[in-house]
Amino acid sequence: MQQTQTLQHAPVLVFDLGGVLVDWNGIDPLMALSQGRLSREQARQFWLHTPEVALLDTGRATPREFAALMADKLQLGISSEAMLQALDDWLQGPFAGAHTLLQQLGQHYRLAVLSNNNALHWGKIEREFDVLQHFEACFASHLIGLRKPDAAAYRYVQEALQVAAGHIVFFDDNIECVQAARQAGWQAFHTVGLPAVQQALQAQGLLST
Repeated sequence: MQQTQTLQHAPVLVFDLGGVLVDWNGIDPLMALSQGRLSREQARQFWLHTPEVALLDTGRATPREFAALMADKLQLGISSEAMLQALDDWLQGPFAGAHTLLQQLGQHYRLAVLSNNNALHWGKIEREFDVLQHFEACFASHLIGLRKPDAAAYRYVQEALQVAAGHIVFFDDNIECVQAARQAGWQAFHTVGLPAVQQALQAQGLLST
């Protein structure tokens, strides 16, 4: 690690949560609920490009409203209440080692979150996960009204952090969000799971081996 860096000149590390630092899997369960009608890639794309998800992520639909819309749109054959419970269950705790990693990084760098999120999951993260304490700023899509991979989300975060685009290092599990960050001038890495995050950090000299 470059110990000579100062916080003023060090990069700002910005993390997605689900699939990067936190165990969230809405893909495999969605495939199962669809009874084979959705492939893995179709299930992944559902969370990025479905209008109903955009409403949820930007705070324009409540989790309960979204659960009803989702069950109906995909014809899952379950009640909105069961769908709401499933959504909650798909979000587990931080990956093992996430707290230790963030504590270590926080000694040298500014840390922030940029996450497509919603009131249901964000509330659970705040109540149960004890992970947000590590971050200087948290940009949850349902609170800022902007979501990845829309360019406006990256501009919003950069302006709020008051840092040059090239000084932001970003980690996300969706390649589309990584590509959009790169287009915004950020240093961005496609990382699925905590080991991938650690490997990317080490490759950039931001984490000691």
